[in-house]
Amino acid sequence: MRLLSPCSSLAASLLVFDTGQMAAIVRRTGSLVLQHLARHNRKTFKTEVRGLNKTAAYLGSCRDKKSCKVVFSQQELRKRLTPLQYHVTQEKGTESAFKGEFTNHKEEGTYTCVVCGTPVFKSETKFDSGSGWPSFFELIKQDAVSQTDDFSFGMHRVETSCSQCGAHLGHLFDDGPPPTGKRYCINSASLAFQAKAQAASASEEGAGKAEGGGTKSSPPGETAASGKTEL
Repeated sequence: MRLLSPCSSLAASLLVFDTGQMAAIVRRTGSLVLQHLARHNRKTFKTEVRGLNKTAAYLGSCRDKKSCKVVFSQQELRKRLTPLQYHVTQEKGTESAFKGEFTNHKEEGTYTCVVCGTPVFKSETKFDSGSGWPSFFELIKQDAVSQTDDFSFGMHRVETSCSQCGAHLGHLFDDGPPPTGKRYCINSASLAFQAKAQAASASEEGAGKAEGGGTKSSPPGETAASGKTEL
């Protein structure tokens, strides 16, 4: 007997409802999967349920689909990350509320994925949600984060993960402030931070070295001796 995923079980249970009831459930849950199914009439609903596992996989993170652009071995990550960082980003854990490093953090700068360094949020989009976790109302760019339906713990949420390495970040809710109305509820353990002042200082230092003359500098990733690009 094939075991159904939480998505499949939920969708299969909706077969007992008529179209109006099903639409109401979709509106309340906001489920990406159910919204997809609701576009079709009841006659095709059973067929869609059979393909639900495939649909859920399509909506998953790059790690779920094994299509991440940046990949690290678990051995490397266990050495590089703290136990909490590993638990949150690799095992989809959650840090304790009000205990995270960035919960009350107010410095100007950029928040990045702690695993691969991808920029995900700017400090000016951070706000105090009172939830106990760092909250942001907008991404640094639209494709910085992947969204996936999460039916764990008997509820529906939208999981957010790094689009580059698949690290679990947190969840997305529709109760944020204007102008987006979104609340990205993110674990501090999944983030690193680059201060605005630090970034500016590094940029000025680099410019000073270039103006100082001396040995001709090579473009990033290129060696002066061979002129070849290396990773």
